[in-house]
Amino acid sequence: MAKIQTRYVCQACGASFAKWMGRCPECDAWNTVSEEVVREKSRTAVAARAVPLSEVSADDFARVPTGIGELDRILGGGAVLGGVTLVGGDPGIGKSTLLLQALTALASRKLKCLYVSGEESAAQTAARARRIAKSDIDDSLLLLADTQLESVEAAIDEHHPRALVVDSVQTIRCAGLDAGAGTVSQLREVTARVIERAKRENIAAFLVGHVTKDGVLAGPKVLEHLVDTVLSFEGERSHALRTLRAHKNRFGSATEVGVFEMRAEGLREVPNPSALFLAERPRGAPGSVIAATCEGARALLVEVQALVGATQYGSPRRTANGVDGARLAMLLTVLERRAGLVASGYDVFLNVAGGVRVDEPAVDLPVAIALASSLRGRPVADDVVAFGEVGLAGEVRGASRVRARLAEAAAMGFRRAIVPRTDPSELPKDVIEVVTVRTLAEALEVAF
Repeated sequence: MAKIQTRYVCQACGASFAKWMGRCPECDAWNTVSEEVVREKSRTAVAARAVPLSEVSADDFARVPTGIGELDRILGGGAVLGGVTLVGGDPGIGKSTLLLQALTALASRKLKCLYVSGEESAAQTAARARRIAKSDIDDSLLLLADTQLESVEAAIDEHHPRALVVDSVQTIRCAGLDAGAGTVSQLREVTARVIERAKRENIAAFLVGHVTKDGVLAGPKVLEHLVDTVLSFEGERSHALRTLRAHKNRFGSATEVGVFEMRAEGLREVPNPSALFLAERPRGAPGSVIAATCEGARALLVEVQALVGATQYGSPRRTANGVDGARLAMLLTVLERRAGLVASGYDVFLNVAGGVRVDEPAVDLPVAIALASSLRGRPVADDVVAFGEVGLAGEVRGASRVRARLAEAAAMGFRRAIVPRTDPSELPKDVIEVVTVRTLAEALEVAF
């Protein structure tokens, strides 16, 4: 018989309490604890049999290519049957479009697919599908516009799809729980039951998740632990470029990134992101430096732009887009103490062109050179590329995948690279001129 329980649950972290309180003692969030009435159904546990590890195959999962090369590479070679992927991103960034494109491609190969829309009507979803489909939509693609978990499970039992998209998991609710859709208890129950179905019936499942104003996935952190893969769709709505990053992947690398371009007919893959990022860069402009960065196994070239000008107010402004603002403040101090470049009375604006975000420390050196270039009013040569981490003592530290970065720079026509001191065997020969430096002062001397 079902048990009726009343508990107070924090909607931010998922912690439960016996009484209401204004601030959650677990995550220190205010006004996030709300009352939930939960009917828990008793279930009979089935004991599993332990088997020797030597008898378990390491490749005991099958993959299905989605037909979208960038998505397949991030997933590790395709969607895993029985795997569950959580896709998050800002509203309107293209999550639904990407997954609908993937399902239309799978359905064109006669694979039964089910798209569950809890936010849009069937007519709205069908209109988008016809707009982005490269050919006539196959009958293998099924659409369900409903917000009840029981309806989703009934559709799975009836049609036995090989791929499933739930858009979004915050809109689906279980009738056995009195809590509203999107609450912690509903998210846990819905996600757990979708994962159970996906594992049991070998379905490649994708869950679309909302994000908070801070850009993190909404709901308790346990959702990210339950699923097999967590993908984040990023980009500025004012820019056409979108980046898809893997933050967790049990079936592949968790450092890969894919680049897409949003168009009227849907998302288009960008096979050569470096060419797109550098297509409109200015020539001979102070403050513009090309950085060689790595995202997973892919080397990318991005343009770092800096603008330094006299402040008009009492406190100078420090604005960074695409890089960490704390890193910018640190580099300005290192430039002042180790290279004699004072920017304390200037406004500083830093931007990575194209709306891309770079998080690795190897972007420190091109950022520092761009700041010095703008401060001095002297441009860096157009055929120069740089990378390397800058320490607090002004030293330039090494970076990973040196050969891949230099090969990408040479392929894009760059003739000179400013890099940290590294093993000579890592440097390609007769491809690009490499200038190694030990300190930031040396790098600035070489750059100008």
